Amino acid sequence: MCFLLFTEAFSQNILIKGRAHPSYAGKVIQLYSGTDFITLNRQKESQDTIEADGYFELNFQSLHTQPVYFKIDHVVAQLYVQPDYAYGITIPEVDNNLDRNNDAELTVNIGVIGTDSTELNALIFDYQEQYNKLFLTEDNRFLSRPVMFRRADSLQKLCYGRYAKITNEYFRSYVIYSIATINASVSRGENYLINSYISNRPIQYDHYEYMQFFNACFKGYLNTIAAGRKGQTLYNIINTKADYPALLNFVRQDKLLKNDSLRELVILKNLWDFYFSMDFVPDAVENIVSQINVSTKNREHKKIASTMLAYFNKMQVGSAAPSFSARNREGTISSMSAYKGRWIYLNFFSTKNIESLKEMPKIAAMRKAFGDKIVFLSICLDDSLKTYTNYLRSNPKFDWPIWFNNEKSLTKTAKENYFVTGTEAYFLINNFGYLAQSPALSPSQGIEYKLNVIFKVRKKITKTGIR
Repeated sequence: MCFLLFTEAFSQNILIKGRAHPSYAGKVIQLYSGTDFITLNRQKESQDTIEADGYFELNFQSLHTQPVYFKIDHVVAQLYVQPDYAYGITIPEVDNNLDRNNDAELTVNIGVIGTDSTELNALIFDYQEQYNKLFLTEDNRFLSRPVMFRRADSLQKLCYGRYAKITNEYFRSYVIYSIATINASVSRGENYLINSYISNRPIQYDHYEYMQFFNACFKGYLNTIAAGRKGQTLYNIINTKADYPALLNFVRQDKLLKNDSLRELVILKNLWDFYFSMDFVPDAVENIVSQINVSTKNREHKKIASTMLAYFNKMQVGSAAPSFSARNREGTISSMSAYKGRWIYLNFFSTKNIESLKEMPKIAAMRKAFGDKIVFLSICLDDSLKTYTNYLRSNPKFDWPIWFNNEKSLTKTAKENYFVTGTEAYFLINNFGYLAQSPALSPSQGIEYKLNVIFKVRKKITKTGIR
């Protein structure tokens, strides 16, 4: 089969055409991306049925370079994708020597067609070869910590020379943080690791290897701080008081966490781990995450906190979307059940929340673009009915259903049903009444691209081809 380059494709900016081994014919191949690299939850982006000759086609939108995962039954594979690229790949047959018991995932290495030595996947493969030469011995003998240190330094020196002319920023960080993870795995020293790889560097929320290192570096970090601290205990702050300001002050004293964003991200990472620990009360952890979700000024942290809360409250993708009623613009009570069998993009906003108001014109543009393919439903979280009605009066072009949350006649509000903390949230509900994205992307984060692939909107992509 020939992989052709097209000048037009679905509006999703990453196109993947592939051929799988004939043994996969008739099976469904699914494509997943990560929602964030703290919770490590995966989100299904696209799927196709593999044809008799092994052909399949997948497409989706990404605003950044990232690893994506293919799944065919229990077989999984990984590919690094960049925005505005078309890829041709092959998926081989499963190795018969792999353990097929207990429904374990069976990993295969895909082939990428038409790449040169500077394509990201080719570079990563080359790096892995250099790593294997240094760390995988023929007789599988154990490498001592001093030997590991020396080989990590040798790998770093080799890579700096070997990849000196490579300009791909993702790959440059890939090398740095892959080597950093080696150093973390042999406990090279907390101060050394944080000062060398984290402090005075930007946080790379969307970089898988950076976040892998971050998670390894800061796992159990709050417990380490607490072990050397007298007075108020970490357990008291979380389990008894569930007090985020007190927790923030407790952590602020640490000499390595002077940066506000870094400190808050470390807290979120540790709270995620604490939720599954027998030493902490889950409801208390959830309470603190809710406080972060409301108070944080960092949109990445709000996204992570929202994903955590969705998990805690069983609002994950695939769960039934809670129904609710609210006051409509005519002053009567409307129910979400009226839109049964329709796709729904549900957003919560407040006239006091400037960021949420900036999204409303973008929703108006999407409503015009998608017509009756999807229902746009907005819930105003203002305390005052007057500010809600004034907002509608001031924005007559916003003519989709915009309802008022705080109707006193209702026993439970939409905000309560969706466990919304703060005054901004987004959910995508499919036509079967299940959560398709929870939390969903906001318009400015690219929800339109997700809707494009659902409703098969066609548009030119900005770049095509396989590098």
